[in-house]
Amino acid sequence: MMIGSCGLRSVIPRSRFVGLVRPLGRFHTASVLRNSSDEAVHVANTNKYKEVLMSEGDFTEQQSKVIVETITESIRSGVAHVAKDLAKRERLLQLTYQQRVDFAKLRDQLLSSDRNEFYNIQNEYERVKNDLDKLKSKLKEDISKSNAGFKLDLSLEKGRIKEESTHHDLQIKEIDTRIDQEVSNMKMQIDSVKTQVMQWLIGVCTGTCALVLAYIRLLS
Repeated sequence: MMIGSCGLRSVIPRSRFVGLVRPLGRFHTASVLRNSSDEAVHVANTNKYKEVLMSEGDFTEQQSKVIVETITESIRSGVAHVAKDLAKRERLLQLTYQQRVDFAKLRDQLLSSDRNEFYNIQNEYERVKNDLDKLKSKLKEDISKSNAGFKLDLSLEKGRIKEESTHHDLQIKEIDTRIDQEVSNMKMQIDSVKTQVMQWLIGVCTGTCALVLAYIRLLS
């Protein structure tokens, strides 16, 4: 025989029903907290509540048994419904352990990746450093060769300019000598012409005087 909540309220007086529900409510809370991780919920001391119903509620033994079983079944159903959404301790421990293992693997992978990346960066740095050293040495050699070639070209150019300057000096001296010779020759020619002109003038003057004297003699 099953009795619902409305049937219980109609059979049990309000004061006795409240007094009965309060200890059951306390028991329900304690049972849920104590048995939330179990597969099946076990409610202890049901006989005690049967006796309370029989002594204080004027229920028969069968009615008390039905009431206690109904309340117990309700408690079990509620706890089972709540327990579906709760994780078991073993499952939580397993998940925690798995997360730790995954975290350790991830940490090892990150450390290995960072180590490999560091080695790669270090090798790349060494390679770039060696390339820079080689390039620096080659650049120094090229600069030295360029300076040597420039100095050689400058020395050759200085020698060529010096030779040309010496040659030009010789040409200038030769030209000066030729000019002096030409001037001397011109002076000699001028002196010779002067002498000839003087001789010619003297001859002309002498001839003129002779003609004048001859003309005078003819007139006299």
